[in-house]
Amino acid sequence: MRILFCCTGTKAQPWLDGFGDAFPGAEVEVWSAGAPPADYAVVWTPPQQFMDEQTQLKGIFNIGAGVDALMKLRLPPGVPVVRLDDAGMSVQMAEYVSHAVIRHFREFDGYEADVAQGKWSYRKPRMREDFPVGVMGLGVLGERVSRALAQFDFPVMGWSRSAKSIPGVHCFSGEAGFNKFLAASRILVCLLPLTPDTDNIMCQGTLARLQPGGYVINVARGSHLVDDDLIALIDSGHLAGATLDVFRTEPLPAAHPFWRHPRITVTPHTSARTLREESIAQIAGKIAALQDGEPVAGVVDPVRGY
Repeated sequence: MRILFCCTGTKAQPWLDGFGDAFPGAEVEVWSAGAPPADYAVVWTPPQQFMDEQTQLKGIFNIGAGVDALMKLRLPPGVPVVRLDDAGMSVQMAEYVSHAVIRHFREFDGYEADVAQGKWSYRKPRMREDFPVGVMGLGVLGERVSRALAQFDFPVMGWSRSAKSIPGVHCFSGEAGFNKFLAASRILVCLLPLTPDTDNIMCQGTLARLQPGGYVINVARGSHLVDDDLIALIDSGHLAGATLDVFRTEPLPAAHPFWRHPRITVTPHTSARTLREESIAQIAGKIAALQDGEPVAGVVDPVRGY
């Protein structure tokens, strides 16, 4: 068996060692131009040249949940693209989103500002029923986030392309349910895959449908959000603010207004990081399954783009 590792910006040796331990005797190498054909590829934002050269692959494994970068490439025909199901990311995402929701709901940002000025202040407690949370995208990460928020007694709404059923979550689906979902939400969390249908989905026309005083949390992709529309709706008072972890250009350019806006919290794409050991174990298990002719979870539908 021959496995090629082609992951931009990733320290390769620990991954090579991990796959070497999982498959003793296998050839596990970092890809370089002109490399011999491999059986499997482990990738993150690989160049088009990699795909053009590696035409005999039996599987392409993406070391993350989002595959939008891969979907922009010309892929070898008939080769399954497999994304990570979880690999430790869902609990991180649940932590991050829960923290962002609670920080806004409890007005901890306001307390932080007061303390920085030496003020000892109190705010009137808010009612959870006045802050329904809408989660866009109910895949592995979205479902985990929804369940976590429900544990804090927030009303939780969920929206997905196809119908889902999650205990404690009021689920909407499809185009028919989208505007109803937005109108039922005051805090909006984006966990959608990035596809042509979801590009710019958080724009003036959708964000304006949120309940007054709405709040936006984007932990999916920067291209889901129209930056200027978000700022305009915050400045108009319709939205109370936002917590943003992903951006159209990363790192976020120093001149971008998100850095300086008093009602926008920025974090450096750290809501859910790939955990190496868990990812290696999951990918190795799926490679073994493919070798045995067994089905695997996480195969991407190229038509849907996720």
